Amino acid sequence: MPHRAPLLPLTPRRAISTFGLSVLGLLTANLLPFMVIALQDSVGLGVAEAGAVMTGSLLATAVASAAATRLAEGAWRVRVGQAGLLVMVVAYVVAALNPSAVATIAAVILGGIGAGGALAASGAALAALRNPNRMSAANGFVNRGVVTIVLAVVPLVGITTGSVFGVVAAFAAVLLISVAWLPRAPAVAVADAESPVSVSRARARRAPHDRRVTVAGLALLAMYALWAISEDSVWALAGTMGADQAGLTEAGLGFVLSASSAGGLIAAIVLIFVGEKMGRAVPFAILLVLGGALKLIAALTTDATVYTIVLIAWNTAYMAVFLLFIATAAALDANGRFSGPAVGVYLFGSAFSPLFGGWLAETIGYAGFGWVIAIISWALVVPVVLVAALSSRREREAHDAVAAPAFDAEGVR
Repeated sequence: MPHRAPLLPLTPRRAISTFGLSVLGLLTANLLPFMVIALQDSVGLGVAEAGAVMTGSLLATAVASAAATRLAEGAWRVRVGQAGLLVMVVAYVVAALNPSAVATIAAVILGGIGAGGALAASGAALAALRNPNRMSAANGFVNRGVVTIVLAVVPLVGITTGSVFGVVAAFAAVLLISVAWLPRAPAVAVADAESPVSVSRARARRAPHDRRVTVAGLALLAMYALWAISEDSVWALAGTMGADQAGLTEAGLGFVLSASSAGGLIAAIVLIFVGEKMGRAVPFAILLVLGGALKLIAALTTDATVYTIVLIAWNTAYMAVFLLFIATAAALDANGRFSGPAVGVYLFGSAFSPLFGGWLAETIGYAGFGWVIAIISWALVVPVVLVAALSSRREREAHDAVAAPAFDAEGVR
């Protein structure tokens, strides 16, 4: 029986490449408010037009990430990452220079395609590292830390196409050096070490199990997108809901949003230290039930203090669930078959969340909106827990296969 290539330990180079490309792939989404302002002020677009351009960019990222996943699973991982970064550099340099409205809009959407390549490469690489829970948490922590700094610095320089899109282009150019450090896919290492015959026999024996994993992985991605729509609907309406129902001032709202974002850092730190000790199934169940309840309370309360506390608690739970989805996807397949497109799938759901949330709020009010998004979280508990349990079994099997001695067809080690 052919051996499995072991998962890799985290090293500084692997951390820079894997986490760096993930941060870069999500930078457009995280700088979304600034990019909308830049498109309005520098390009002359209206609010709705600027929002539509950025929605197009996020959808391009989601589609490109899904399309590049098969290549990122194997030997083409580095090439996918390099191509994505090169596209981002060229596209965002054009957007920063803003030669014309048409060219800038096209460049922003093209840059979203490049971001999808970066996300596919980094997401697939994450699955090759040991301890998926801890690695996804560390990735989330780095992401939040870098984004916090960028969000603080860009307004000091001035929000223009040059500053907002220029920083993304510069970041992509610097990271080009690190793409070659991405962890290799275990399947590539196995193929290098074993004969084609032994590999094909192993694949035939694993076929029924792989089909079960494939169904579970695809279901997980679909649930991730649905969860993203419900969660980011809350974020999209957090300002108006807080002002309309809880009577928050602009200063109070700014504190709530920044404090709730910091709650995500806390969740990432906790998951880094907890690692695999609690598994994924039980935390998933607790956090999805809790998250649904917190979203419902946020939509119903008219007290500013309660709203503030609930939103901070919700964002902390949100970040933990976000990271657990990625860890589960990584544990299902060490080559990154599901972790590669995971964030892109999340962005696909996220892109539609403002429309979905706004439509619900206008149609059935904030209370009805709260019940719908809470029920979505609660409905996901059982299927998500089943997939999480399967991912834990897969992780144990991979560990046992690496630890046990390998024998060929004649029983010779």
